[in-house]
Amino acid sequence: MALVHSPTRATDSLAAAVVAVGVVLFALLALYLVGFDQGVISRSGMYLHELMHDGRHLLGLPCH
Repeated sequence: MALVHSPTRATDSLAAAVVAVGVVLFALLALYLVGFDQGVISRSGMYLHELMHDGRHLLGLPCH
């Protein structure tokens, strides 16, 4: 006789919550980098600002 393991719903819910929090934090970081970083995070001057410049205008965020 084979034993079949089926995870509990609590474990599934916890895993889904952890993934959802990770996705939200990643999205907020990406929004910050595209929308508001002025070279503070990248530490390479305005490299990140210039890289994300067109994305800012596409999203309607001011950068000038």
